[in-house]
Amino acid sequence: MKIVKVNKQGYEKIIAKNLWIYNKEIQSYSKDVKEGDIVKIFYKEKFLAIGYINPKSKITVRVLDFIDREINKDFFIERIKKALTKRQHLKPITNAYRIIHSEADFLPGLIVDYYDGYLSIQINTYGMERLRNLIIQSLIDVINPKGIYEKSDEKSRQKEGLETKEDLIFGNIPDSILIYEYNAKFNTYLKSSQKTGFYLDQRKNRKVVSSYVESGFKVLDLFSNAGGFGIHCGISGADYIKFVDISKSAIYQIEENIKLNNIKGFEIIKEDVFDFLKKEKNKYNLIILDPPPFAKTKQEKEGALRGYKYLILNSLKILESDGYLAVFSCSHTVSFEEILDITYQSCKGTGFIVEFVEFLSQDVDHPYIVNIPNSFYLKGALFKKFNIF
Repeated sequence: MKIVKVNKQGYEKIIAKNLWIYNKEIQSYSKDVKEGDIVKIFYKEKFLAIGYINPKSKITVRVLDFIDREINKDFFIERIKKALTKRQHLKPITNAYRIIHSEADFLPGLIVDYYDGYLSIQINTYGMERLRNLIIQSLIDVINPKGIYEKSDEKSRQKEGLETKEDLIFGNIPDSILIYEYNAKFNTYLKSSQKTGFYLDQRKNRKVVSSYVESGFKVLDLFSNAGGFGIHCGISGADYIKFVDISKSAIYQIEENIKLNNIKGFEIIKEDVFDFLKKEKNKYNLIILDPPPFAKTKQEKEGALRGYKYLILNSLKILESDGYLAVFSCSHTVSFEEILDITYQSCKGTGFIVEFVEFLSQDVDHPYIVNIPNSFYLKGALFKKFNIF
């Protein structure tokens, strides 16, 4: 087997059980390595781990295991079964959840979501691409799905030197799949929706935020996507929900999901949220801000924080006293502390007083492994605006 030798920096990361090794953390590797090759990782003469390599990628090596073993079908079956066991408690709550969350389930470069017997997968790295057949067969053997649809991430695969993949790879996939979470129902469109289908990572947050709804509440669901937050609020007793999203497909999904859940008082606006907030004058008791990632890189962070400040400030202006504001960021580079600070900065000079209510984060089927910092990405906070003077 081919060999990679890491430097001291790489050694310290691996013994801390971090799975990503950058090119600057590598001392040398076998001259005949090819993209996606399985490699043994050493520091000096000490074996550390086994993984796969892509010399053309900034993240050059991704660790698969810390023991010397064969990466075969048994390996994948073992990992898939462990991941399923971790998610058993979700079955009474939902029929849609993430089975494999890449590094956080110790299968870097692989994402698998389950939708009522159907699987949506992403194979995003050269190493996992080389292992594709083993992965697919292992998923079939363990889960026995009715169909598998691939929606691999275009940007991730481009960075790896791979072509984008989106196609049916096993069984069949219907045009829509009916899923539920708690007491809400949603139509999911694996073949036409963004990412792997539905934003499963917000499941718990949709329930938590909607639990603050009281009779008579007016709710504003910004960057609505499929309408998950607003629909949960409607089920919880909100009098009126306004959904705002610029995507035509999102608007269609909102309309479908409103019918499914028998939501009565609502309005759907197809518009850019920034433009919408410039002119909105109506007042709301609960506003949800769940934008797409503004800062995928550190270079984009400053602009992203300006965008958040604009959104938070203008949301606070149309939030009733004693009303709630939920703010989310799915950008790795934006921290909880920065969300709190931007909210504080938005209050300065306005006279608004905002109380922190609770932190919100990704649901348990998107695990955060402390040793793997990049597995923590979804941060949110619920605030309450009030007047005491």
